[in-house]
Amino acid sequence: MGKFINPFTDYGFKKIFGQEVSKELLIEFLNDLLEGERVITDLTFLNNEQLPIYPGERIAIYDIFCTTDTGEKIIVEMQNRSQVYFKERALYYLSHAIVRQGVKGESWKFDIKAVYGVFFINFLLDENHKLRTDVILTDRETGKLFS
Repeated sequence: MGKFINPFTDYGFKKIFGQEVSKELLIEFLNDLLEGERVITDLTFLNNEQLPIYPGERIAIYDIFCTTDTGEKIIVEMQNRSQVYFKERALYYLSHAIVRQGVKGESWKFDIKAVYGVFFINFLLDENHKLRTDVILTDRETGKLFS
């Protein structure tokens, strides 16, 4: 009997998408998701365990953490079970990846690259049954992209 990998487990998800050998598959998958927005030609897998910056701060462990050839960060997560504060956790992970771009020194260069979070969830987040939800920073009054 053949063996199958369950993509809804951490092990299976990382085995399919989170290895150097499957990098092209992840690139193709992300490009399909970001069609018309970005084109990823290459990416590098980064350490998925982000240690705290300050004592007492939580550790962040991503399923897959990578950077594109243009410096944008991408967090890819599989969440199989419902979690009460899932939205807040997603924002924490994204914020963590933004903060990590800061460069120590006297002159701060505010060239922060975009951070994308791709969160696959195997549960209903709320009563809205959309397949895809895009969350961005915008000006509430004008709807113009803030950053």
